[in-house]
Amino acid sequence: VYAGPTTTVVHQSMAAHLLSQWMADKGFLVVKVDGRGTPLRTAEWNRVVKHDFATVTLDDQIEAVQALAKQVPEMDLQRVGITGWSFGGYMAALAALKRPDFFKAAVSGAPVVDWRDYDTHYTERYLGLPEETPQAYEVSSLLTYAKKDAPISALLLLHGTADDNVYFFHTLKLSDALFRAGKPHQLLPLSGLTHMVPDPLVTERQYERVMAHFQQNLK
Repeated sequence: VYAGPTTTVVHQSMAAHLLSQWMADKGFLVVKVDGRGTPLRTAEWNRVVKHDFATVTLDDQIEAVQALAKQVPEMDLQRVGITGWSFGGYMAALAALKRPDFFKAAVSGAPVVDWRDYDTHYTERYLGLPEETPQAYEVSSLLTYAKKDAPISALLLLHGTADDNVYFFHTLKLSDALFRAGKPHQLLPLSGLTHMVPDPLVTERQYERVMAHFQQNLK
């Protein structure tokens, strides 16, 4: 998943889906969805996330999977996992925190945890100024859901410790909030790596860990 307002993931491209094919070869059905809020559609479609990153974006992922399951009977809606990076990492963590009834396992890579801590030139375009629309930042923050007295799905957090885009302290803040709320989770820091992971060996080990997480929690 990505689901952010600047990037799409549904492409007619073999190269774009090699990792998905690798996952599928391990026995998983892999689904990618560009819901409302993503680009390349109408202005109305793109602007639906104004003042709220956390509602329509997640609802559309769930509704799309449910709709697809009606066409693909092999899909098991009792064993749904979600993984993403950056905005997709935010979405994966949001799914684990907000809808553990639907998503049984999640892997969140380099998530934006509190949008007050992210680049203002990006964030304020969609959520407005924090002092003018504080409710937009509250409803869109992962910390809002981490602090609630509610269960979460099996969550694995990944983050490069030298990330110069979404700083590592985002994941640390989320892990700390979950720890204080008594909510178990796993954290794998990628030592010395930035927002992207250029080391082939680390990438290999990273996705081995991702698949092990899903294999363990979606049996």
